[in-house]
Amino acid sequence: QVQLVESGGGLVPPGGTLTLSCAASGRPSSVVHMAWYRQAPEKQRDLVASMTTGGATYYADSVKGRFTISKDDTWMLYLQMNSLKPEDTDDYYCHLYNVERPYWGQGTQVTVSS
Repeated sequence: QVQLVESGGGLVPPGGTLTLSCAASGRPSSVVHMAWYRQAPEKQRDLVASMTTGGATYYADSVKGRFTISKDDTWMLYLQMNSLKPEDTDDYYCHLYNVERPYWGQGTQVTVSS
């Protein structure tokens, strides 16, 4: 059973930098892509950035040029977030999709405020 555990969230001032990490355990196999989503209370969960196992990436328009998604060979997924804005405040979720089903982490909170 694949498990995803996020870390790295916290409080950061506007313009600041934060890096989120996601550890995938349980021997992921047949993975199609991994991604970061974010969600504000009572709002839908939106895709922030994704990366296929082939290395192709996608970024939401709102984060292009500021966020970078990356993955290492040990199934760690990262989201480097630069030039953070108050509107980036959300709960961030790690997502893994393989040929059988999607998996989600529990989320990590990011607050951008002075």
